[in-house]
Amino acid sequence: MLTRENILNGYVKKLFAEGDGTTPLLSDEEIDASCHDTLAGAPPGDVWVFGYGSLIWNPTIHFSEKRVGHVTGYHRRFCLWTHLGRGNPDCPGLLLGLEHGGSCSGLAFRIPADQAEHECRVIWHREMISGSYVPRWVDVRTDTGDVRAIAFIINHEHMRYAGRLSDEEVADAIANAEGSLGNCADYLINTAEHLEDLGVLDTPLRHLRDEVLRQCENKKGGG
Repeated sequence: MLTRENILNGYVKKLFAEGDGTTPLLSDEEIDASCHDTLAGAPPGDVWVFGYGSLIWNPTIHFSEKRVGHVTGYHRRFCLWTHLGRGNPDCPGLLLGLEHGGSCSGLAFRIPADQAEHECRVIWHREMISGSYVPRWVDVRTDTGDVRAIAFIINHEHMRYAGRLSDEEVADAIANAEGSLGNCADYLINTAEHLEDLGVLDTPLRHLRDEVLRQCENKKGGG
């Protein structure tokens, strides 16, 4: 389970460092510099972060408010291979990233200004260990007003970027992958179900979940 404690104590980065050794990792100094540089462009006041995947159901940060939000210009896609955490070198899993085009609904978290630097460091040491994402400021539309928030966009130059896989390839990978932080199917299912609980309809994600559940049931039954 990914927790705030094992991010702060370096356990998550240790998992990467002791992994298959093929993915270069950013140093703590590089991660902190990326966080600092991004926050330098923050609007005045509290800082908002946009979650579209596991941040929705396992934020691991302290925040004062959360709102359902909608971003235009990016869409949610399983496009990042993971050989650790939710997969392994022999059977890699897939994680979500934001790709250009379309739109995406998720959760916007408000972090009080006096806690922003520390809480964002928690996020950076969770999301930016290998530089697989590019942090950017995006406009998030919410029912109680628009906010400017940090979102993690997929890094197309990263060695684990999967490109545009077919629905069948994505489902097969997710249904079979498991790593030190759990299986990839749970990552998908948790995201889909929490979005539904928020009243967010993501039809492609729901169809993917149903296909992965079907495959998992078939494996249990030996079919």
